[in-house]
Amino acid sequence: MVTEEELEHVSKLMRIDVDDHKEFIEKVHAMIDYFDILDSAGVESEEISMPEISLSNLRKDEYIPFDDKLIEKLNHYKGTYVRAPKMSS
Repeated sequence: MVTEEELEHVSKLMRIDVDDHKEFIEKVHAMIDYFDILDSAGVESEEISMPEISLSNLRKDEYIPFDDKLIEKLNHYKGTYVRAPKMSS
């Protein structure tokens, strides 16, 4: 499982200011437990069918320049950063 030191290290790498790392340990463990459930779902035998499309039926790949600044088109930006919602506990 994830230790408090590992969580602190990852939060520093991601530049996320976390005051109490112990608070998030349970949340991280719950996420890992959920991934374990998904891993054990046994979908290896499921067949995924994809229709075959010939290359001639695909659209032409062309470059379309975008002259506007994309960051200015976002709703919540400040300088060169995009503001995201705060994490709730």
